[in-house]
Amino acid sequence: MTQLTLIIGNKNYSSWSLRPWLLMKQFNLEFAEISISLYTPESRELLQKYSPSGQVPVLLHNNLKVWDSLAICEYLAETFTDIPLWTPDKAARALSRSISAEMHSGFQALRQNMPMNCRKKYPGRGFALGVQKDIDRITTIWQECRQKYGAGGKFLFGDFTIPDAMFAPVVLRFLTYGVQLNDIAQEYANAILSLPTVQNWITAAHNETAVISKYEF
Repeated sequence: MTQLTLIIGNKNYSSWSLRPWLLMKQFNLEFAEISISLYTPESRELLQKYSPSGQVPVLLHNNLKVWDSLAICEYLAETFTDIPLWTPDKAARALSRSISAEMHSGFQALRQNMPMNCRKKYPGRGFALGVQKDIDRITTIWQECRQKYGAGGKFLFGDFTIPDAMFAPVVLRFLTYGVQLNDIAQEYANAILSLPTVQNWITAAHNETAVISKYEF
């Protein structure tokens, strides 16, 4: 099979890039990685070389371009059918897709006021109107999934699957902004943070030198 190539943005800031990158790393899918620093004078031209939307991430495979985090995850699940990227149980899988889509399209207050920034700690910052409501909804999702389907492992549906990749950037946001979590949510966050793949991403983020001022307090 022709090599996969994933186009991503800055690891310190690009939550959308983290999702498919983490999924592919967790399941040992070999891929080439092309990183484009965002919000530079060259960014637009470089992005348009790969991305019809002018945004990251983009997956290149054979003659296909697949853009958007969730679309990439779905494409990988359809391509590598022998790998359990979604949980095998039908009911659990329906819930997996629902919460992944909710994460993909929702939580705008959290996104806007607590941008991902792996290098910094801003405890207590970013709690604008609507942010706590988003946090409460996210932690309710985590708790319900863990209690109903998580008995077989440390993740939302036991083993690591697509929804864990979708929520991983939120875990990093909660760490940056010192969000206080209940025991179940904190245990889940700790499971995500303990992954060597996540730690590798964080280390790479710290090694970057680019600064995007709109994501800094």
